[in-house]
Amino acid sequence: MSTQEKIDLDLNKPKPGLGFRHVQTILLFFGLLLAYCMRVNMSMAIVAMTDGSENSFDWSIQIQSVILSSFFWGYVVLQIPGGELAAKFGGKLLFCLCVGINSATSICIPISAYYGGWQLVCACRVIQGLSQGFLYPSIHTLIGKWVPLEEKTSLGTLIYAGSHLGTALELSAAGLIAEYWGWPAIFYVIGTLGVIWTTIYIFVGASSPEESRLISDAERNYIHESLGHVVGRKKLRTPWKSLFTSLPFISLLIVHCGQNWGFWTLMTEIPSYMNQVLGVNMKSNGLMSALPYLSMFLLSFPFGFFSNYVLNKKWLSTTTTRKICNSIGLFGPALALIALCYTPADVTITVIMLTLVVGLNAGHIMGFMTDPKEWHKIFYLASIIYIIANIIFLIFGSAELQTWNEPNESENKNTTDEALEKVEKVI
Repeated sequence: MSTQEKIDLDLNKPKPGLGFRHVQTILLFFGLLLAYCMRVNMSMAIVAMTDGSENSFDWSIQIQSVILSSFFWGYVVLQIPGGELAAKFGGKLLFCLCVGINSATSICIPISAYYGGWQLVCACRVIQGLSQGFLYPSIHTLIGKWVPLEEKTSLGTLIYAGSHLGTALELSAAGLIAEYWGWPAIFYVIGTLGVIWTTIYIFVGASSPEESRLISDAERNYIHESLGHVVGRKKLRTPWKSLFTSLPFISLLIVHCGQNWGFWTLMTEIPSYMNQVLGVNMKSNGLMSALPYLSMFLLSFPFGFFSNYVLNKKWLSTTTTRKICNSIGLFGPALALIALCYTPADVTITVIMLTLVVGLNAGHIMGFMTDPKEWHKIFYLASIIYIIANIIFLIFGSAELQTWNEPNESENKNTTDEALEKVEKVI
């Protein structure tokens, strides 16, 4: 073997230890953490903003519910366009816009509340929701460019865990911040941290290894070799008709919507439930509201690694493994929420039950009634949605690659011809 061949072989070997891809992983982790902090901070802040103190507002329960839901009005708009834009312009730009706009808007929320009332606060939350529509499309794109296949489980799990930890940290810290510095500081602190992260990411982050000036050639080659990058690869047409007539895809869409219904219901309303039904003070409220999401953060690692271990050992098929994990994540919380309706309105019991619900990947309470029996309707509704959504997934879901996911022969030929033309031009 020649010296050059040995060098080429060495460049393509997996590189042990830390690399620049790990720097990107940490940046994505903290970016997702901060995005979720800004997503959920209103859940805690609104309790302090309406507590009847000197700097609070006389907003009805209905207005509070409108404010809490306004984030999601914008959030649903840019999900699919966000994916298309990330593929065209790269994940870095969209991720910067997401965290940067959220940070600037977060800093503006206290002023908006004082001078524009709840209407302007809603407008700010809609803007934050719109920009966070870019969050997951950009994250998915960046992971697809930066994380080698051999490290997908470990690095991917770490990145996505930022959302759970961000939720837990914000809920716990917000109560303390409001207690000592006042509720406006909740928005100022996280907004400032977001601006700092955005500035760092602009200079250190990159949409892909080939766009980075800080990564080594060896690591870049390793990532490309692992991901099987091909010269001349182009974006293929999305088979929309086949996609939306595919039962496995539709079942996945339904079960994801069902999971999100429960998760975001509890995410938004746990602090209000703690305050209005259980009478928990602001400082304790934040810590107790954070416990379920801290459990979710901690459980995400063993669940992820266990699933990967089962698949590597070939004990179960990918489809069966996914359905078992999903059943734990939806049937478990559904049963826990039903049980919560029959337990006394006791702080300790409620916190334990909610920790079980969210720890199993559950949801949150999006209601505006303060009577505990009225909240039961919300628990039952979330439980029913969990159960129905997962049953549909169990019947029609599949982890098998669908035929419509593969390009047809003519598209393959065109891509290959274009690649050869580019190579010939270079030669």
